[in-house]
Amino acid sequence: MTPLDAQTTRELMTGLPEWTVNREGGAIRRTFHFPDFAQAFGFMAQMAIVSEKMDHHPEWFNVYNRVEVTLTTHDAHGLSTRDIAWATRADAAYAPVAPRAE
Repeated sequence: MTPLDAQTTRELMTGLPEWTVNREGGAIRRTFHFPDFAQAFGFMAQMAIVSEKMDHHPEWFNVYNRVEVTLTTHDAHGLSTRDIAWATRADAAYAPVAPRAE
């Protein structure tokens, strides 16, 4: 598996505006905020099933209503399309509970 080049990363990241690329370009990161712990945990449980099906597992951290996610593909030594696909699925799972702009 090969890592995404900088141009492809920029292009694919336009569809993930809430995610940030680390300085080296080897990972992406996003923090999700939920109304409460149960919804944060539910999101993690839902994405755990996605992760198993994709055979692609995030680095994540949870405190109460916050889930911080970092994605990288170790086999590629950087970002791959698997990270973009996982992030896209996470954004879709989060959309129903995401705070709405007034």
